[in-house]
Amino acid sequence: MAKRKRKIPLRTCVVTNEMRPKQEMIRVVRNKEGEIFVDETGKQNGRGAYLTIDKEVFRQAREKKILDKVFQTEVDESVYDELDRLVSD
Repeated sequence: MAKRKRKIPLRTCVVTNEMRPKQEMIRVVRNKEGEIFVDETGKQNGRGAYLTIDKEVFRQAREKKILDKVFQTEVDESVYDELDRLVSD
């Protein structure tokens, strides 16, 4: 019997609307306290939005304030700075 392939979890990027494997994305979370932060583990509690790990995607998210729309609140610039830092490492 053939070994079953494991299902790869896919997520949709809030900027490009592309379905991609979870490993190629970064999760931004708003928790119950209303804090918005980058979740590098992908396991924090709260409402999550996925972004493709790409400098251009992060730039579009910042310019168009996409995370503000997703979370229906103003997202602090430090969240975008953190995303940029992840790409430049």
